[in-house]
Amino acid sequence: MALPKDMRLKGHRTFNYIHKNSIKYDGQLMTFKVVRSNPNILLSHKVKNNSDNFRVAIAISKKVSKKAVDRNKIRRIFQEWLLNNIQKINNHKPHWLLVNLKIGDFYNDKKRLLEEFQNLMFKSGLIK
Repeated sequence: MALPKDMRLKGHRTFNYIHKNSIKYDGQLMTFKVVRSNPNILLSHKVKNNSDNFRVAIAISKKVSKKAVDRNKIRRIFQEWLLNNIQKINNHKPHWLLVNLKIGDFYNDKKRLLEEFQNLMFKSGLIK
């Protein structure tokens, strides 16, 4: 199941803002870039309601896997975890998150990916 549209990030200005202003959290398999939300950037995408809430972008390079099927499978694993673990109570946190997977052949190890994803979510303070 995909993330709802009100949780996704889009637009090059949004990603430029994240890259310039974020705090980076490194793991073995992925990096997190967390930044305070800036709803003014999303106004050009006509996103007005709930634009100050928690939003996520998951970027998986072709260097991780050449097959889009594999990259989408990984993306769905993370999205499912987020949907199950980010309740509406936590959704008030005005942060944006960019998840970048590092290069490697670990993408078939779902357990290891989820463990690191969860650890970085706690480390970054996005969930408690």
